[in-house]
Amino acid sequence: MWSEGKFFVDAKLSPNQGLNISGIGLACLLALSLTATALILDWLGHRLPWHPSSLTMPFLLCSVGAAAAGNFVIPLLQALKTGQVIREDGPQAHLKKAGTPTMGGVFFIPVAIMVACVLSNFAQDVVAVSVLTLSYGLIGWIDDWQILRRKSNKGISPKMKLVLQILFATGFCLWMMLNRDFSISNIALPWVSFSLPLGLLFWPLAGFVLLAESNATNLTDGIDGLAGGTVAIAIFALGAFITPTSPDLMIFCAAISGSCLGFLAHNRNPARVFMGDTGSLALGGALAAVALLTNSLVVLFILSGIFFVETLSVMAQVSYYKATKGADGKGKRLFKMAPLHHHLELTGWSELQVVSVFYIIAAILATICLTMITF
Repeated sequence: MWSEGKFFVDAKLSPNQGLNISGIGLACLLALSLTATALILDWLGHRLPWHPSSLTMPFLLCSVGAAAAGNFVIPLLQALKTGQVIREDGPQAHLKKAGTPTMGGVFFIPVAIMVACVLSNFAQDVVAVSVLTLSYGLIGWIDDWQILRRKSNKGISPKMKLVLQILFATGFCLWMMLNRDFSISNIALPWVSFSLPLGLLFWPLAGFVLLAESNATNLTDGIDGLAGGTVAIAIFALGAFITPTSPDLMIFCAAISGSCLGFLAHNRNPARVFMGDTGSLALGGALAAVALLTNSLVVLFILSGIFFVETLSVMAQVSYYKATKGADGKGKRLFKMAPLHHHLELTGWSELQVVSVFYIIAAILATICLTMITF
């Protein structure tokens, strides 16, 4: 979980007039909604829900598998003293979360990878996306471990993290060059029979998408259940969208979505574990890699609306602070705190209010993309 602490200001939370729903109630509602959607889409696509190449089977297997794995791994993380370090300049309500185990990505990401590879019979595209996902998870794990070792919010340097992300993104792009038809450089535009020819410009764009998406999901991971739930919705919709052309990667997306849901069994408010950079960087890499392989970048942009706005809020905060910096070296702040979800908290929203509204927005964006599916 990354924060730009020097651009924050203190604020008091108003009394919680929040929603009449608990964290577990919200997680259960999300689970029921996604399961029902998977069953409906399988029925519309003439797929048996218990068949390995359906949306429902990998989704449910990973939901149960990740939830079960958490029961064994979380006590181990506690024993290893992997408690999250909370910034004192953040929302005061978050200070009580200090000591909650982090690095939860170490159990729910591998569950999804294993199920997806087995059910797809280790299809080449699934293996490639899995390697990229695990590579970005490794970057996050190194960062999380350094934070825990130093007992501060400073992990590996931003420059080192960026270098590693570029390195793995380059490797993935090179694999695409060698194993995919170069016509993938024509970006398909939904709703219209037109493709945007990019040629060689596709490859720097591909690298940018991998870096931007992984960092955007990383920024969104700041409230109990927020990143896990919004990514579960986004990657589920992406999997449903690509079903007609990429059934193997559909299995991968359903597996990741299910694992996110299983993780929410432990990460919903109040959280017993955080995913850390280990989980958030991996999830962003997975979304970007699937979209690149399936020529679904426009769909990814729609589904990533929340992650995009969260990133813009940080960029706007930093830019505004620097632009208004006076002789005393201090500038003004556009938001009480960035990313946006923390600003909403500091204006009086409860965590459950923020998460609920973001889930609704993610569902609306997913519905827009699902309307483009052709059965």
